[in-house]
Amino acid sequence: MWKHAIEDAMMKIRNNVERFGDRFPHVSENGKYELNNNEDWTNGFWSGMLWLSYEYSGDEFYREAARRTVESFKRRMEQHIVLDHHDIGFLYTLSSQAQWIVERNEEAKQLTLQAADVLMRRWREKGEYIQAWGLPDNAQHGGRMIIDCLLNLPLLFWAYEQTGNERYREIAIKQADQSRRYLVRGDDSSYHTFVFNTETGEPLGGATHQGYTNGSTWARGQAWGVYGFTLAYRYTRNPLYLDTAKRMANYFLEQLPEDHVAYWDFNAPVDVNTYRDSSASAIVAAGLIELIGHLDDSDPDRAEYEEKLKLSMTSLVDNYSTIGEDDAEGLLKHGSYYVRGGVAPDDYMIWGDYYYLEALMRMDKGIKGYWYEL
Repeated sequence: MWKHAIEDAMMKIRNNVERFGDRFPHVSENGKYELNNNEDWTNGFWSGMLWLSYEYSGDEFYREAARRTVESFKRRMEQHIVLDHHDIGFLYTLSSQAQWIVERNEEAKQLTLQAADVLMRRWREKGEYIQAWGLPDNAQHGGRMIIDCLLNLPLLFWAYEQTGNERYREIAIKQADQSRRYLVRGDDSSYHTFVFNTETGEPLGGATHQGYTNGSTWARGQAWGVYGFTLAYRYTRNPLYLDTAKRMANYFLEQLPEDHVAYWDFNAPVDVNTYRDSSASAIVAAGLIELIGHLDDSDPDRAEYEEKLKLSMTSLVDNYSTIGEDDAEGLLKHGSYYVRGGVAPDDYMIWGDYYYLEALMRMDKGIKGYWYEL
């Protein structure tokens, strides 16, 4: 099953290289991806899909396409195009760092270290957090950290491993610790965002940006926590991170409906029109594969995670993928971006496609993705 799904996905990716040219997919509307000139937070996922396709197939077509995206990211860095946010890891881990991992390209390594420095500039000493969006004086977001940042921290951990500069690791650990303290609730659910007073660093409270309510649990945010804390454990071996990842995974899996694919928010009223978020389930699937790898056979959660992973991935392939739809641009249907804002509430999401492909390739060939080096 996994091999057939991968082959179908790679066929679509090949077609999309021709369709997209030098532009990057973001989210879709009516089945057509919106494209941009490498100026959004999601562009690294397309690059990562190309590198995965090359690793899987050895086909130079995918490698040349992936290399072109890295050249685009080099220009983006040189011109500082829309980099005043925390999603630098999403951009450069899956593009230039991927090239370094696959090809040992020194220029790609140096570009990735530059990216780590850009992310480091978002650290706010008062409050001790990485600011998610905007400049420090941004009235709306100046004191805001968000759970998504956990998937940007591997860039800093990797930079520490490459340079020995302890500051990268120190900031990554502090951000992970603050995320545990302020974003993960006592019942193992999560806030999307948390706000600090920019003048004093005083913690003010949790809120949402894309979830149903401030007190609800946005499915994709919970998914970032599952994978993000697992990766933090890989880099630090801090058992608190592994425990947090497991608790968040258990919460996510306990909320799933009968077809094992998440609704967009676990507290949203459920009826026949409630949106799913296949991308959240794809992120958790990739995260569970990583998480299972850190558990020994005696861990009672391991067998359950393996079972739930298979159920979820089977449902994604059978019920949410575009297998058999040869002209489809996306790999996974029924992802949601920003439901309350009415932005792409039910369509393709490029990050959903990426994590779905990563999970498939990890399950079929053990190709791990680019969040760390072996």
